[in-house]
Amino acid sequence: MSGTMRRREFVEGLLAGGLVFAVGSTGCRRLRGAPPPRALPDGVIEPAVYVRIDDTGAVTVLCHRSEMGQGIRTSLAMAVADELEADWARVKVEQAPGDERTYGDQNTDGSRSIRQFLLPLREAGATARALLEAAAAKQWNVPVTEVEARLHQVIHQPSGRRASYGSLVAAARRLPVPPKSAIRLKEPTEFRYLGKEIPIVDLFDMTTGRAQYGQDLRREGMKIAVVLRPPVYGGKVASVDSTEAAKVAGVERIIEVKGKAPPAGFQPVGGVAVIATNTWAALEGRRRLKVTWTDGPNAAYDSDGYRAELERTARSPGKVVRNQGDAPAALAGAARRVEADYYIPHYAHAPMEPPAALAVFEDGRCEVWACTQHPEGAAHEIANALRLSRDDVTVHVTLLGGGFGRKSMPDFMVEAALLARETKAPVKLLWTREDDIQHDYFHSVAAEHLEAGLDAGGKVTAWLHRSVLPPIGSTFTANVVYQSDGDLGQGVTDFPYPIANIRAEAGPAPAHVRIGWYRSVINIPHAFAISSFLDEVAHAAGKDPREFLLDLLGPDHVLDVASAGITGKPQNYGETFADHPIDTGRYRRLLELVTAKAGWGAPLKKGQGRGLAVHRSFVSYVAAVILVEVRPDGSLRIPQVDIAVDAGFVAHPERVRAQMEGAVIMGLGNALVSEITFKEGRAVQSNYGDYAVLRMDAAPRDIRVHIVPSTGRPGGVGEPGVPPIAPALCNALFAATGTRIRRLPVGRQLISGATPRV
Repeated sequence: MSGTMRRREFVEGLLAGGLVFAVGSTGCRRLRGAPPPRALPDGVIEPAVYVRIDDTGAVTVLCHRSEMGQGIRTSLAMAVADELEADWARVKVEQAPGDERTYGDQNTDGSRSIRQFLLPLREAGATARALLEAAAAKQWNVPVTEVEARLHQVIHQPSGRRASYGSLVAAARRLPVPPKSAIRLKEPTEFRYLGKEIPIVDLFDMTTGRAQYGQDLRREGMKIAVVLRPPVYGGKVASVDSTEAAKVAGVERIIEVKGKAPPAGFQPVGGVAVIATNTWAALEGRRRLKVTWTDGPNAAYDSDGYRAELERTARSPGKVVRNQGDAPAALAGAARRVEADYYIPHYAHAPMEPPAALAVFEDGRCEVWACTQHPEGAAHEIANALRLSRDDVTVHVTLLGGGFGRKSMPDFMVEAALLARETKAPVKLLWTREDDIQHDYFHSVAAEHLEAGLDAGGKVTAWLHRSVLPPIGSTFTANVVYQSDGDLGQGVTDFPYPIANIRAEAGPAPAHVRIGWYRSVINIPHAFAISSFLDEVAHAAGKDPREFLLDLLGPDHVLDVASAGITGKPQNYGETFADHPIDTGRYRRLLELVTAKAGWGAPLKKGQGRGLAVHRSFVSYVAAVILVEVRPDGSLRIPQVDIAVDAGFVAHPERVRAQMEGAVIMGLGNALVSEITFKEGRAVQSNYGDYAVLRMDAAPRDIRVHIVPSTGRPGGVGEPGVPPIAPALCNALFAATGTRIRRLPVGRQLISGATPRV
């Protein structure tokens, strides 16, 4: 951080004395000192990831995705190293800076990193391997078919001659890059690293305190900044009395930060910043500020009143988003009609590490270091706020102490950049836990209304689903009150069960806070409602939930989205349905696997119950069985959770297990204890004391992860584990107590006459 490295210097540094590859959508190419590719003629950005082999044979992979514990820096490097036949001990990873012209989309969200970049990075490693083999064959004057790369060497099979990678780099650099069609990728049976247990590359630094996160950033001469923000979204500063704040030793300046009125997008909401020489002074100065606010249009926002409003809307006809057959007529003529309403509250991301950013503004350029999931988006927002050219903004990515989508929103980085320009000094902006929880981009509150019609034999003949929630789009565009096609494609319009009469509707819901991406996004309310209601319908039909779901799926088939009656554009998480169809056979196999592993149907003790749920999201399939035990005093214990995942080919099983375990914990926290409420437009909760996350003593005693072996296309992993957890839990509570839980968190409900303690 001692100086500013220009992009051209960065690329030239990569090229010096080494073999460098840019791997993109058109294949692999070697760079020869030219700047990275710009936008293609049609405006599409070509993603590129660089792989470097220097003259010593050391391999460097530049990771363009953010590391927040999911192991992506390791998994992408494994893909290169495996196809390259590299010695893992000689592979290192460097974090790429934010530059969409070089790397394309760098936003680490949507569980896309492996499914979008595993193949290109394998191709990069295979191309490098082919060039090294060709260089050795030319050097020995033998056919390339007689040489083979193996563990950082190229071997001539007939003679036994060997050449190290480092000794071949200079010659390989002069060879033409083979076309993509000529590259041979390994078969899965040949993998040395992929699919194996590999410790993450950051493990030592993380466990010894050497790893640098956003909150760890330091620079000589930097100032510390904190901001007092409007307590109500859309509020403004009416007056400021900074007399007492200015008396704090170390406080240097008090600066008003101009905010953007709703919809604020990624820009700051405004407030008053305290600039100081140290953290204590900045926080104490902020505490002593006397600010009068004009609360604005959201001052009356109240969670209880808004819930009632959402539920009224959900019980009324809405905009039809999917229509097959005649669901209203089928419901009217059903032998039995089942209906239920479900509600989930706002959630805050609440990662262990709150947002933080260090910004430097010098000579008309801005450089920022931050724990960000979205470096290129941040660079654009900073450039817009400072009225700079995009070329004059550089963003560097640190490790993230959790993200869950919050750090895709770069408002905190824009704040740091604005203050650095104002103070003409390096500024480290800190968010406290209270800042983060009370001024988050909250997960959307939601009301879901469902109805089903059954015939005399208990077969489902009609399905109605109405979903009402303030959409994420409201944060960026005024007057957006309906869910997008993408939101609805997370469980509603992609509902997989072959019921003859299906209608899905969306209702309008105005937003009164910033709504943002949260791990698993709108799958959370949709899956909670759908999987809970399916369990209710199963019991109404007098059937075991497992057998009911298997029967409802019918013969294995692929959902024909073109004829499913979807009124908008069918969405599939950015993937084609040809590559990632909605396959009911995968639902079936997963249900059979997880119930077998969980001992579904085995005898239970008094007060125990098992619950089942399955959901497809981010083109992966996850099913969960949760065993609960409710004691007579209402205390709740979770002895066991079985979670099964079919995510296609799994590059890094250890990280997949960790992601599923983390998803169970987060999903249970969402279901049991987490909730953000509002009074007079203000978030009531402020820290882990009142915004509860699942505590260690309430966690399941045994989480068992079952990964379906597959050589299919990779699906997402980071997010799909969360959606089935809450409904599986509530279904288990019904099995244990006979009480239905339709409102989250469970901690606000009564079970067996007592409030459960978790």
